Amino acid sequence: MTLALFGAIAKLLPHPVLLCGADGRILAANPAAARCDSRLVPGALLFDVESADAPLLRTHLAAWLRSGTPVPGALAIKDADGRLRRFRCHGARAQWWDGPIPAAQLHMNPLEGADQFVVLSQQVAALNREVAFRRSLETERARLLAAEQAARARLQHLYALTAALAAAVTVTQVCRAVQDTAPAALGAAEVRLLLHSTLVVPPLEPGDRPRAAAGWTDLDLPASIASPASPASPGSTAVTASTAGAEPLELSLPLEADGVRLGRLAIHGAGQGTAPEHATAVAQQIAQALRRAGLHEHEHQVSEHLQMSLLPHLPSIAGLETATCYAPGSDLLSVGGDWYDVYDIDAEHIGLTIGDVAGHGLREASVMAQIIAALRSIVPNCGALPVRVLDELNAFLGRYHPDGMATACYLIFHRPTRVLTYAAAGHPPPLLIHADGTSTYLDQAVNPPLGPIRGFAYRQATHTLAEDDTLLLYTDGLIERRREVITDGLERLTASARTAVGLDLADLCDRFLNHQPDAVFPDDRALLAARFPHT
Repeated sequence: MTLALFGAIAKLLPHPVLLCGADGRILAANPAAARCDSRLVPGALLFDVESADAPLLRTHLAAWLRSGTPVPGALAIKDADGRLRRFRCHGARAQWWDGPIPAAQLHMNPLEGADQFVVLSQQVAALNREVAFRRSLETERARLLAAEQAARARLQHLYALTAALAAAVTVTQVCRAVQDTAPAALGAAEVRLLLHSTLVVPPLEPGDRPRAAAGWTDLDLPASIASPASPASPGSTAVTASTAGAEPLELSLPLEADGVRLGRLAIHGAGQGTAPEHATAVAQQIAQALRRAGLHEHEHQVSEHLQMSLLPHLPSIAGLETATCYAPGSDLLSVGGDWYDVYDIDAEHIGLTIGDVAGHGLREASVMAQIIAALRSIVPNCGALPVRVLDELNAFLGRYHPDGMATACYLIFHRPTRVLTYAAAGHPPPLLIHADGTSTYLDQAVNPPLGPIRGFAYRQATHTLAEDDTLLLYTDGLIERRREVITDGLERLTASARTAVGLDLADLCDRFLNHQPDAVFPDDRALLAARFPHT
């Protein structure tokens, strides 16, 4: 087709027809176009005539030039009177045109007032812009929400770590708290503690070393027995994965508190979100918890060592089997006033005592040591009469410790008759365990505690022992629990006695001392078990 032929065909059409170049210049127009608007003539720029946005017209023009079939579009022309006339258009590339630049052939149909035709191209473009805007908003909102959720999760994990470390009392508990909560707080696959045990828990004597707990590698151990998870040398900083298949080490941070280098924190498989400053803050928090727990354990060891040094060494008496054990309270650091002792009075009599000075501390421990010494002076003079022993001990407390109070139980065993005479001053009743596992409490000689009451006439009682009976003396820490009546503790002891048949005395003491392995014992526990010689 030639331009002349195009003009001849378009002349017959009643609606405007334009041939428009890629630059927007009108190359040809039929008479209907000039009648519609005098500016729609060859040589004019369509951008000067079209009153809509130039970018939108360029979009339409580009679409028409790319298409070989008619593509809908829209034009808006403002006439000389300022009235806006809208046209719905269909345009396509003029394949027959062989000019220097591509051209589009455009058919324009005016929109009358009654015509409800919607300019689809403008509406679709506007809709696309709105959809794209909303998608960008949703994407940004999702990103911000994910960041907020991640930050909240990090804070929750950090709070869990802080709470667990605050609740940990011992080094083992700190290690367990780190194992359970630190990986999530750091976004890591695994966290290991590599500690200098002698710096974490200062030893009482040279050579003392705490046993490494789960999650704790002792850097002080020799290279031959050190864990492969840690360097053999305490000063080394090279750390490898602790288990086969573990993530490569990404961070190794020092653990230092109060100027003491306690060890290192090895973080394996840390994610990219683990900021070094965050990991350093967590390491400092763990170091403070380790330092606090280590000093707590050291003080606890000092108290326990002092307590054991105050308790007497029992004499060796022919035919008498004894076993003792002592355990400090779960939540107490200070020494206590629990004691036990055995006395070889004469060829026919064996004396036993157990007691507890009220309170905890050095003063109570000192009173306990004085009571032990006083009893070793009192028993040789009147040890065959329990009431006389308690009366003399009560007078001793009243004279030298008028504000003090103690509970005690004194028993005397007569070899020829196997008669046990006993008296208790505010102390839990001794438990007599028979060979078949049944048991009996010796509770027929109950008296008030020593100290508060002067001149009291103490009562005593007797019980004949069978040859296979076992006597268990204990302090109240073994049976007392918070928010529990004492009868519950006494029932637990009788239940434990049924499971202790056939045990030697050392195992029997251990069974009673640990008959509730998960319980919290607020007070010290002292036990003395005895089996008397056969007649």
